[in-house]
Amino acid sequence: MSVFAHLVEQLADLLQPFFRASATAAAIVLFTALVRLATHPLARAAARGQRARTALQPRGAGLRAKHARDPERLQRAVLEPHTEAKVSPFSGLLPGLLQLPAFFLLYHLFSNATIGDGPNTLLDHDLLAAPLAGRWTDALDGGIFGGADLVYLALFAVVAAVATVNFRRTRRAAAENAVQAGVPGQAAVGKVAPFLSFATLVTVAVVPLAAALYVVTSTTWSAVERAVLS
Repeated sequence: MSVFAHLVEQLADLLQPFFRASATAAAIVLFTALVRLATHPLARAAARGQRARTALQPRGAGLRAKHARDPERLQRAVLEPHTEAKVSPFSGLLPGLLQLPAFFLLYHLFSNATIGDGPNTLLDHDLLAAPLAGRWTDALDGGIFGGADLVYLALFAVVAAVATVNFRRTRRAAAENAVQAGVPGQAAVGKVAPFLSFATLVTVAVVPLAAALYVVTSTTWSAVERAVLS
């Protein structure tokens, strides 16, 4: 944890001439961008895999109809074309999973009063009037439309805009997949899945502001990345 704190402090020192008192917040955004840049090759591979899986879906629908009474044989038959195409059904999960350690590091870094044997000085830093270690409920204590609350309103606006874009894209993709796959019940799942895009709003509301900045930056990056790779 102390090594990670030192990294954030170094990034903040580099950005201090440009962002002044908000340099630590800018360092978190930069750190997030670096993490996403490092995982971009995996995202590209996941996008290629998604296109390949979409192309295999009509074949999968036929296999489900053919082996409906033999689940084990159906599983082997469905996985076989993925193996031939060198596509993992779970490849799309890897970029997201690799980001979790960075998110939890930020969460714990701005939730602990001490680092090693000393005080956690990062807790003293703010984004405008909002403490990086604070939460939305803390901002509400200062009154609606106070300085800290305006920071969260801006974050919520960005997240809502990104979630709306993801909602439309996911709903369209789910509808197409349901038609192509012909799987009973998949249409119902496709109606629910797009609304998960708005779960990010809950995350931003309950985690420390530093972790919320990571979430907002990462989800925005994902939306742009998907638009470019699609």
